Amino acid sequence: MKEIAQSSPTATLTLRVAEARVEDIGHAIARLAPADMLRIGARAGDVLKITGGTIGVGRAELSDDGFEGMVQIDGTCRSNCSAGLQEQVTVTPIEHEQAVAVRLSPLWVGAAPATIAPDRMLEDLVGVPVVAGCVVRVPTFAKAVNFQVVRTIPSGTVVIGKRTDLRVVEGEQTAARAPAVSYEDIGGLEREVARVREIVELPLKYPRVFERLGILAPKGVLLYGPPGTGKTLLARAVAAESRVHFIHLNGPEIMRKFYGESEAKLREVFEEAARRAPAILFIDEIDAVAPKRAEVSGEVEKRVVAQLLSLMDGFVARGQVIVIGATNIPEVLDPALRRPGRFDREIEIGVPNTQARLQILKIHTRAMPLAPDVDLKEIAEHSHGFVGADLEALGQEVGMIALRGFLSSFPLDTDAASAELGTLQVTRDDFLAGLKEVEPSATREFFIEKSTSTFASLGGLNEAKRLLDAVIENSHMHDGIYEQVGLAPPRGILLAGPSGTGKTAMVRALSGEKQVPLIAIDGPQLYSKWLGESERALREVFKKARRAAPCILFFDTIDALAPKFGADQFGTDVYQRILSQLLREIDNLRDVKGVILLAATNRPERIEPALLRSGRFDYKIPFAKPDAADRAAIMRLCCRRVPLAPDVDFDDFAGRMEGLTGADIESLCKKATLLAIVEFQDGNRVAPFTVLRSDFLAVLESDRGSASN
Repeated sequence: MKEIAQSSPTATLTLRVAEARVEDIGHAIARLAPADMLRIGARAGDVLKITGGTIGVGRAELSDDGFEGMVQIDGTCRSNCSAGLQEQVTVTPIEHEQAVAVRLSPLWVGAAPATIAPDRMLEDLVGVPVVAGCVVRVPTFAKAVNFQVVRTIPSGTVVIGKRTDLRVVEGEQTAARAPAVSYEDIGGLEREVARVREIVELPLKYPRVFERLGILAPKGVLLYGPPGTGKTLLARAVAAESRVHFIHLNGPEIMRKFYGESEAKLREVFEEAARRAPAILFIDEIDAVAPKRAEVSGEVEKRVVAQLLSLMDGFVARGQVIVIGATNIPEVLDPALRRPGRFDREIEIGVPNTQARLQILKIHTRAMPLAPDVDLKEIAEHSHGFVGADLEALGQEVGMIALRGFLSSFPLDTDAASAELGTLQVTRDDFLAGLKEVEPSATREFFIEKSTSTFASLGGLNEAKRLLDAVIENSHMHDGIYEQVGLAPPRGILLAGPSGTGKTAMVRALSGEKQVPLIAIDGPQLYSKWLGESERALREVFKKARRAAPCILFFDTIDALAPKFGADQFGTDVYQRILSQLLREIDNLRDVKGVILLAATNRPERIEPALLRSGRFDYKIPFAKPDAADRAAIMRLCCRRVPLAPDVDFDDFAGRMEGLTGADIESLCKKATLLAIVEFQDGNRVAPFTVLRSDFLAVLESDRGSASN
């Protein structure tokens, strides 16, 4: 029996296409605003006919407020109706029937239907409306797996149900085009996607607009950023959504060993792009093709660069062929390539922030059975420094960890495994274990500490805690106060005090308190015997810190990195060169928010004064030896798990330890505990094990005696 979409008269409405939600991908859902749903006389769950260049179908659902006049559909549905983002389509409810049988044909070369379980596919496609010739995306798989509907019983628009006979056949698909990747597969790059679409889609789809304005369409765009941030993925998505010919060329593929072959290969690729126009030519790793001619010794590279420049200048059909280049080291490209008229725009694809990582995690886990205790927002906050490729690898690793746990209980070759397979889920513990296995690419060359200590882990130092908390919170986390008074917040904070007073421990506690990653650099580790290597290492440190922002960049023992001019320099200028580089990098942080610059020293008088002026390390927090109250607090903290005898009085000991630092007090507590353990194991004490007052007094007297000697 046919199901009628609604009893009231139907209406046709013209709407603009918008991007779908992550959870709607692969389910053929068309979300409309409540007012638009009322205008066409449809209800949630009805089937809609969406007409653009061709006809597609989708299931009506209500969208969030703010989407009136728009219909949210995913890339597969946009491909079915031949409409791009922001283009107009007509939407109207239609009659539909329940599908008795549906035959699907895979849309990739070398498909093996025997490896695809129709029962599992049916679970994901229940409720999806289809029509013969349309494309469906199976959300079972993390990657895009597209099938074309070749036959349905009955014919016309049908909805796949739980009893539908779903089968996969080969060799029966027509010339359908399905996007392997769409904008919904890209997370956290909304601004970058909008800019690339503006440069690429407008000239290819609406060339007459540029003719009317009397301006030339952009010819090329350069995408640069760290590896794994989505440069290639973005180029493929733009090509798929623009429905134009896409040529993917890796830079090293051009280079040949015989004279003139490299230039001929490059000309051949550009001729194909012009012949298949409108087209997008994507050159990946373009730094291998067009390095700086002044810095390369080979003639082949110089000729290839010259050929590439002439080809980019020689297009007659400007705007019908767009060249997209991608590199992670833009500074090595030939400057002639980066001028307007060749690569007109340069777009940075940076390291994703917490919100962007959350979107990427949702994309890579949308086909994953997540347990109720999994909070993707928590995982996004703990995956600092991860790029998109790292988060994809995290999803793979987490799946393998869950599989190993499942196999330890149910071997796959048993009947119990088949019965319990439906209960297999990925838990929060699996994600936490995966975070320990996958290393973030953005900070791979430097150790990033994810501190677990907080201010509560430190005894005393209350004034330093208060000052650090106030300065960091108001200057780097929420800088509204400084904007109101019209002053710049402190750029760097210097922690100065005797050794053992807790400067480094305070920085680690600050990292854990604010939940900000810590990049700790010891001054001597930057030195190299090779000329210029120390400055390069320092540039890389600040470069990684800017990419990993928000973060704490901590220079321990900074007096060894930037000593006062003339102090222990042994007739070398390496200190001056490093100091100049350090001052320049700190000055370049003025426009960068989120890099918290800290340094520690126990000899502040040996630091170069230029480093301490306003705009650099312009805030100093002194660390003095603890007073009696702080010494008692440190002892309580160090002995919080130690079984103590009733006669142990921390306040009494604090009065006896005048002049000791926090490190000295911690060492005293360890020695007293060790002394008690030795006495207990020798049988000189009866159970239960406790640390006596005499143990502390013995260690205290021993330390004083060795100090006096």
